[in-house]
Amino acid sequence: MYNNILLAYDFDNSFNNVPKELENLTAHNDEARVTIFNVIPESDLQASVRYENKHFESLAEEKGEELTPFVQKLEDLGLKVRVRFSTGNIKNCLLTEIEQENYDIVVMSNKRAKPDIKNVLGNVTHKIANSANIPVLIVK
Repeated sequence: MYNNILLAYDFDNSFNNVPKELENLTAHNDEARVTIFNVIPESDLQASVRYENKHFESLAEEKGEELTPFVQKLEDLGLKVRVRFSTGNIKNCLLTEIEQENYDIVVMSNKRAKPDIKNVLGNVTHKIANSANIPVLIVK
């Protein structure tokens, strides 16, 4: 079904249901590729540089290692995966990534690790769903 899928990854959300949905979206398409994209907020990067002397490359490497089990799950399902990181405003970085890479669909998780949050959709999920010019699948 879809060849070029953007998975907007947020370390604060649960992505337990996402691998099965990605498998369904690709329908065992050998050409399909999933790009896991995480935006490191500018404030997090500044704090990291100031207090830990860790720059973007170090943070991206650490987060990439954190993603390894999830990436392995996707690869075990036969999906081609690449991981990308950016820094800045999350919404703007996601929208820029969508425009530049010609994705077919954006997949986002809406299952919060913190259940006490009152809103149905997270702030970024809501903004991307309203602003993206391609389909957005929100997985609970």
